[in-house]
Amino acid sequence: MFESLSQRLQNTLEGLGRSGKLTEDDVNKAMREVRLALLEADVALPVVKDFVGRVKERAVGKEILKSLDPSQQVVKVVHEELNETLGEPGRLDFSGSQPPHIIMLVGLQGSGKTTTAAKLAVALRKEGRKPFLIAADTYRPAAVDQLVTLSKQIDVPIHQEGTDNRPENIAQNGVKAAKEADANVIILDTAGRLQIDDDLMGELERIRDRVNPVEVLLVADAMTGQEAVNIATGFDERVGVTGLVLTKIDGDARGGAAISMRAVTGVPIKYLGTSEKVDGFEVFHPDRLVDRILGMGDVMTLIEKAEELYEQDEADELAERMMRDEFTLQDYLDQLQKIRQMGSVTSLMGMIPGMSKMMNQIDPQDAEDRLKTVESIIQSMTPYERAKPKRLNASRKKRIAKGSGTRVRDVNDLIKQYRAMRKMMKKMRKGGFQNIPGLGDLMGGGRGGNGLPF
Repeated sequence: MFESLSQRLQNTLEGLGRSGKLTEDDVNKAMREVRLALLEADVALPVVKDFVGRVKERAVGKEILKSLDPSQQVVKVVHEELNETLGEPGRLDFSGSQPPHIIMLVGLQGSGKTTTAAKLAVALRKEGRKPFLIAADTYRPAAVDQLVTLSKQIDVPIHQEGTDNRPENIAQNGVKAAKEADANVIILDTAGRLQIDDDLMGELERIRDRVNPVEVLLVADAMTGQEAVNIATGFDERVGVTGLVLTKIDGDARGGAAISMRAVTGVPIKYLGTSEKVDGFEVFHPDRLVDRILGMGDVMTLIEKAEELYEQDEADELAERMMRDEFTLQDYLDQLQKIRQMGSVTSLMGMIPGMSKMMNQIDPQDAEDRLKTVESIIQSMTPYERAKPKRLNASRKKRIAKGSGTRVRDVNDLIKQYRAMRKMMKKMRKGGFQNIPGLGDLMGGGRGGNGLPF
């Protein structure tokens, strides 16, 4: 998400002040490019006009044009105004509510509400809460089955009555069941509907009035585009939306929905759905997203993702083995697999300061395919070969290549890469990226010379 907008804004802002000074005409030209970049990202026109107007007013001020580095000051203004537009960090607000706190999910059909219900349950459980699911989508039989399957997968209790009862009755019965189960937070999944369907919107109002949710979260597809404003406004007027959840942001989303919905409704974005996996869910941090858009990286999210995957004891033990030069191909495989759990190659690069410019030079699918090739080669080795790669003679390499569907040359390249990585690992020390085992692969040293592990 935001890749196109990010590239346009970075190129525009980098072009400011190349002559060593900044004029009002320079600012006007830059603002025209910013306006085009936002419109191409599907940001609503009124939002674009307001944003560009605020930036321009500040950027042509005397304190900016006469500053020591005016171009950097303009970048600072754009950064601050984007933060202002996207609002405060998303947080659920349970104040004034007694447990179990009820969260009601609403939105269009196909926006990802059912999957979001499971993801939210996992996220809340990580916070120490006891979530409970209610399947109140009676219009799509598969929705009930899907949520039941997901509840078993994540081991969270669920209340469902199929599709015969009225949704408001199911919701009310579900709340009673949640109280009996001693749950302290309820996630209520409702059927998808258009904001202009009066009958179905009336049904949402009845559900809301029956269970009195503390949070009504609008789940919206990040690829919605210009229609995002009408959707958000329609749901907000009828049921009183308290927060937004943007799904499918790892897809081909231009990002305008996030900016438009937040700016028009004033409702905060609380979560982002980052993948189809149940753990592909994160709290929305506008400052971090703005940093990514402007190419400044997102180190905090990167560290948080790593901390979720690595126990301190495990990281310490691995570091000690690296220092003792005992890092094996099995360790290498384990680290690559954990890095892949953190997200796609391009998403991780977007979090590393200064690396976003390289994303244009990389085919994301090709990068993922190459990582899979590395995994296949190592998985085709015996435990002995993974532990003793020096023992890999010509016949063993030929067998490994055949088993992984690759060439002997690919096996040789992996061995060279592994040896280079071992040398690099010896230099690792605690702190920064060096404390994230395997991340060095994404930051340089590969035979391709492009900062990737291939």
